[in-house]
Amino acid sequence: MIAIIDDDASLLRALGRLLSDCGYGVLPFPSGEAFLKYAEEGKAACLLVDIGLGGISGLEMVRQLAASGFNAPVIFMSGFVDEGIERQSRALGCVAYLRKPFPPEQLLSAIRKAACLDVEKRPV
Repeated sequence: MIAIIDDDASLLRALGRLLSDCGYGVLPFPSGEAFLKYAEEGKAACLLVDIGLGGISGLEMVRQLAASGFNAPVIFMSGFVDEGIERQSRALGCVAYLRKPFPPEQLLSAIRKAACLDVEKRPV
């Protein structure tokens, strides 16, 4: 399952449709707070997170998840070019940092990369 966390309802729907059409299970969340409540169930294998969420930022949400031991691969996305934010996201270990608007293949490539990382983390 890929959790999509974005406060833009139309983008949340569009990304959900794209990923569903590609055969992925999708869990949409309109805020970081909504995902944090859900994260305890641990069903998300990959996170697609907007940096600029309305409440808690995507970066802060991922920091909180990491502190609690949640370690699914993260793909950050942002509509703004900010090298400082991009450095922070990479320091948190993100798989990719996508600048909106991004082509579908760029997202799908990042998800394939995240899937490989997820497999490497599983115990044998």
